[in-house]
Amino acid sequence: MKKEIIVNRTLEETKVAVVENGKLFDLFIERRESEKILNNIYKGTVQNVVPALGSAFVDIGFGKSAYLDVDDMISQNHEKDIKDIVKVGQNIIVQVYKEPIGTKGPKVTMDISLPGRLVVYMPFSDNIGVSKNIEDGQEYDRLKKIVTEVKKDIEGGIIVRTEAEESTKTEIEAEIRYLVRLWASIVKKCKVAQSTTLIHKDLGVVFQTVRDYFTDDVVLMHIDSKREFKSVKEFIKIVSPESIGKIVSYDGRLPIFKAYGITEEIERLRSNRVKLQSGGYLIIQEAESLCAIDVNSGKFTAESSQEDTAALTNLEAAQEVARQLRLRNIGGIIVIDFIDMRKNANKQKVLEKLREATRGDKAKIKIWPITRLGLIEMTRQRKRESLFSLLGDMCHVCHGLGYVLSKESIFINVCDEITQLKIDSFHDKIKIKLNPDVVEYFKERTSRLKKLFSADFDIKADYSIPREEYKIIFE
Repeated sequence: MKKEIIVNRTLEETKVAVVENGKLFDLFIERRESEKILNNIYKGTVQNVVPALGSAFVDIGFGKSAYLDVDDMISQNHEKDIKDIVKVGQNIIVQVYKEPIGTKGPKVTMDISLPGRLVVYMPFSDNIGVSKNIEDGQEYDRLKKIVTEVKKDIEGGIIVRTEAEESTKTEIEAEIRYLVRLWASIVKKCKVAQSTTLIHKDLGVVFQTVRDYFTDDVVLMHIDSKREFKSVKEFIKIVSPESIGKIVSYDGRLPIFKAYGITEEIERLRSNRVKLQSGGYLIIQEAESLCAIDVNSGKFTAESSQEDTAALTNLEAAQEVARQLRLRNIGGIIVIDFIDMRKNANKQKVLEKLREATRGDKAKIKIWPITRLGLIEMTRQRKRESLFSLLGDMCHVCHGLGYVLSKESIFINVCDEITQLKIDSFHDKIKIKLNPDVVEYFKERTSRLKKLFSADFDIKADYSIPREEYKIIFE
């Protein structure tokens, strides 16, 4: 797989795109005025304890109270009763693991984890783990042995990441020692810091991408900012000096995202309709906690049979669904309505294709078998708001429904209101002011209005009037 990382930095925004085999698979955006708090560590103050919910609310100085579930609390004596674990007014160290979404505040945990490029260090755990993506049994055992030996001298748990594959003991041990020192400095800061204070800020979006995505299969990291280019090179010299030649400064005439075709791809993400190469298409309807995806064959028809048409379209759709979920950062419950198939073998192929396509996703995913209705239910870990929520605001006309009142409906509403106003006492002209999008429809029906109400009508366009609204003026 040929993987490229494209970085675009402007005055107000930093965007990072991960391109695999020429196709955009991941897009990360960080804006100056909507700063990310995911993985940040705070010294918080417990505001309220709610035993009935098994949770507490913590002030971290963010504005919205953070939600702390009892399962995310650290208890020295292994208490089960939440009232014995945290108290109102108590200062605690918490880490954000889910950013605020909509009206909901962030979710936090007391079980801190510090991710490095090769390992994740968990100061309050005692576990040792190795990524399941490392399939070579010998390499798996080698890495576990290295970590087990290093852990004899330190407290805390360690998880070996996929990126650690083929890394030396020296490299792994050095990173573990660094993360242990980092945690010691966080504890030290927390002791002297005031409550509701940020103690440790996670890396910015560019360095997070280097940490999480800069693997051996990356052939190029193209950066259009001289300052960012210099910083990344210095960072790479420390974590992966053999890869420094892959970091390249961009000085082309076109904006870097335009040159790579990413700008157009982002524009397409604003649509809920996604075309498939075969001629089929997806319809993606995203709600706050659930996303429904409908698969349609469109113009595609297989030469052999309807079953083959459905199977081929579904296989292509499964691949594209996995990509769109990553690109749009859609989380929560996801229901996919594939085209009906009769053969169990085809259903299994589609299910396996979806599972295979989602393996590269760093979010936790669980997929259930196809139901009798041809639906696949799955969940995808949601850590931050979706791309749609970041880039747009809810339409003030349709309020997220995706539809506005038809021109015919507005016409009927006007007629009903004029009827209710009892215009018999008016003998002159009636003026109706409308949004320009609706005016032509009304003008074409002026004679009908005159016949209905025995009055002259003057239809006027007014850009200040929202599409579904109108003004009726009697003259």
